[in-house]
Amino acid sequence: MMSEPEILPLHAQAVRGQIRAPERSQFAHLLRHFLERFFNHETASPDGDAKTRLVQIAFATGLPGFVVSLYLWPVYHPFPGWPPGHPSNGGPPPYWLQVNHHFFFVVYSFVVMGIVAVFEWDMFFPDLLDVLVLRPLPVPGRTTFLARVLAIAILLGGFLIDANFLAPLVLPSAIDPPDLPRFLAGHLLAVAGSGLFAATFVLAFECVVLSVLGERWFRRFSLLMQGLTVAAFLMLLLLFPVLSGVVPDLLRSGAWYVRCFPPFWFLGIYQRILEGPSALPVYVQLARTGCMTMLLVAVIVIFTYPPAYLRRTRQLVEGSFTYSQRNWLGTILSSLIHATLVRSPERRAIFHYVTQTLFRVPRYRIYLVLYGGVGLSIVIASILRFSVVHHQLRATISAGGLRASIGIVAFWAIAGLRVAFLSPGNQQGSWIFHLVHGRPPEIGTALKQLSAAKAWVLFFVAILIGSTLLIACVAAPTEFLAWRALAAQFLVASSVCLLLTDGLFLHVTTVAFTGEPASESPNLAIAIAKYFTFFPIVVWLSFVSAPWIEGHAWSYLAIPVGLLIAHSLIKLRYREIVRHHCLLYDFVDRENLFLLRLDLRKYGVHQCKSED
Repeated sequence: MMSEPEILPLHAQAVRGQIRAPERSQFAHLLRHFLERFFNHETASPDGDAKTRLVQIAFATGLPGFVVSLYLWPVYHPFPGWPPGHPSNGGPPPYWLQVNHHFFFVVYSFVVMGIVAVFEWDMFFPDLLDVLVLRPLPVPGRTTFLARVLAIAILLGGFLIDANFLAPLVLPSAIDPPDLPRFLAGHLLAVAGSGLFAATFVLAFECVVLSVLGERWFRRFSLLMQGLTVAAFLMLLLLFPVLSGVVPDLLRSGAWYVRCFPPFWFLGIYQRILEGPSALPVYVQLARTGCMTMLLVAVIVIFTYPPAYLRRTRQLVEGSFTYSQRNWLGTILSSLIHATLVRSPERRAIFHYVTQTLFRVPRYRIYLVLYGGVGLSIVIASILRFSVVHHQLRATISAGGLRASIGIVAFWAIAGLRVAFLSPGNQQGSWIFHLVHGRPPEIGTALKQLSAAKAWVLFFVAILIGSTLLIACVAAPTEFLAWRALAAQFLVASSVCLLLTDGLFLHVTTVAFTGEPASESPNLAIAIAKYFTFFPIVVWLSFVSAPWIEGHAWSYLAIPVGLLIAHSLIKLRYREIVRHHCLLYDFVDRENLFLLRLDLRKYGVHQCKSED
């Protein structure tokens, strides 16, 4: 329906009568506030456009299950020549293939809800803003607590429905189940239980740690736990094609680790409801385990969330003490960095500014967690190979996956740091760079500050790639440990690290974390297309370069020379880009914006008039 005009004639306004705003209770206002903060905090929506983010997340969450359901139609309705290798007699696919199809939806719901819970990790409990704003208001603490609990339930329930409601609309016609009511009951209960268990388990872990150890200890390893959890969930989804091949042998083996794998529990519920009394005994055991563990995790959340909530609130009010983090190792490392990477004062200032900001602001930490989790999960999925020998699950290491891991780690680490550096987070504190740069910016000072950020990226990524190579040497086969192979891997790692940093930061002309918000919303589809385009190229080059270098002795000298030439050319191009940026500096607009942020616009206007 079309909206009414904003301006109405007087007689039309008289007919409508007095406009009354809807009356809402304190509980309703708090509930709307907490639901909005789930999507409008600085991590989820850095540009403040929460509605756009919500729509994008909703589509990204709901479409995979729907698309997979559509692709199942030709599998259950084959015709001559398609699917390849499937008999065209019109019969259903084999039993274990159908089980793997059911298993996918269970795993997908488990992964999505787990990642959602990890992403909203910090919003399940009050933060400092809630304490400073809500506690002085005449609102009972019980009302605030219940509103937050209901907001969490609505958030998880909404994502659970969003991730799973489209597939059941297509699956009945795609697979033609013999018993439709049993199929829908088994599918809905299994995917709902799998998703709720993943989200509840993450919340239960956070509740236990906060209620037992407190906020200070929780913050020490919160970032690490978030990264490992995201990597574990994504790795499970990426390893599904490999894992699905050994599902029949694993379920028939009845090994102890099968009974400890949560998605198998809900697959047991799926098959037990679908097949009824004729289901395999292992499904009955897994279904019973899933129901008991789901009940146990729910009880843990119920009894640990209130004390964790109170302890978090009390420690936010009391504050945490500060302590010196400098030690002899940090002092030695800083001295080495000052002597090699950042010699000038401008570079040292930006280098330490990046270090302290990146690990202090929650938004930047979550960027590291998400990109690091994606990279780690892809690395593990590329390296691990599973097989079942004599009813025993065995994992093997892929040498090709080890070679490709260098490009994977470098790409996701540098891409994540670039997104964090370009995030407009410290606008109020960027006035100091406005003064240091000069008005307009002085190109020498700007280059020193920008090169310090790139040096930080190189240093951080070099540590990651070096750690990856050390781990690869421990788990790699013997041919990977020859001196020629190790030298080739070192050259590939150095080339990928340096050229990727130069390429991704080629058009970055602002100091880290002080960029301007984009005037237009970025196109998410184009951004994803760039990742899907360049990421395979980087991985493929890192995969094929090492064997090629090993086979050509002259390349051990030619690669470093070519790397230095390419780096010098990119450096010259980058200098021209920065020079062009400084020459096009809009003095009037930047000056007004600068004074407005410092609340000195009136003074600045009078000063400009006096100078004129």
